[in-house]
Amino acid sequence: MRAAANIRKFSCRWLLTLVVLAAAVAACASPPSPSQPDISLVTLNLYHDKADWPKRLPLILAELKRLRPDVIALQEVLGHETLPNQAQTIADALGYRFVFSSTDPVDSPRRYGNALLTRHPILAQDWKKLEPLDDARTALHLRIAIGDRAINVYNTHLHWTDQGGAIRAQQVRGLLDFIAATSGDLPSVVAGDFNAVATAPELQPLSTDFIDAYGTLHPGAAADPASHGTLNLSYFAPKRIDHVFLQRDAFVPVEARIILDQADAAGTWPSDHYGLQVRFRQRAVNAVGTEPAIQ
Repeated sequence: MRAAANIRKFSCRWLLTLVVLAAAVAACASPPSPSQPDISLVTLNLYHDKADWPKRLPLILAELKRLRPDVIALQEVLGHETLPNQAQTIADALGYRFVFSSTDPVDSPRRYGNALLTRHPILAQDWKKLEPLDDARTALHLRIAIGDRAINVYNTHLHWTDQGGAIRAQQVRGLLDFIAATSGDLPSVVAGDFNAVATAPELQPLSTDFIDAYGTLHPGAAADPASHGTLNLSYFAPKRIDHVFLQRDAFVPVEARIILDQADAAGTWPSDHYGLQVRFRQRAVNAVGTEPAIQ
């Protein structure tokens, strides 16, 4: 009887051990539920002050106020003697912080470039001229704090001609060098007007570490550019050249959609480009779901 009792005791303990081990394996195999809110980003080429900027501005502001993205990447941002910096105007209206990069001298009356806006604290910022220097292109960087997380955001605007693939390739190399020098061990997002489709040869070096958020969520987009393009069809043939690239081991795209793609009743368009909104989620870095925190 004592031997039988011992066997039953051993069997129970063994079964309990198996149950615990099975639960642990299942927990490791299941993706962790997101412990943080999704992050949202909007990118838009402003078309500087063309096509009646005073009429276009309210259309842009109305949509950005409705969306309240965490970050806004703007290209073709202009400021001159009679035009306050467009990014500052938008940031002030939204209550956002902003940074601006331009190859024009700081004391120049006319400055043209890129901007990043955010409603979160800025931890670091930097920018770089992209070669060839006579093309007046920059890469802009912000490190921002979203809750207890820190992420890097980059914004750029590459060379525009269809025949300029070699120039864009050089600029992509400079952009990646800049990211390597400034990102630290924190995850990164790259947005902007790349003047090329995501699958263009000159953009392929990005694919080593980054994924095309829109293309990932809309795998048939390349076959239907009229429905998925970011160029305003009232100005251009359909093409998707405005992108958000997410660090592939750090983020998962949740939503990507074209915005600011309608004219108002008077026929005024927000820009000659449509906007792109992307929502994405930070991956857990291990089985217990820890994420990079502010450093």
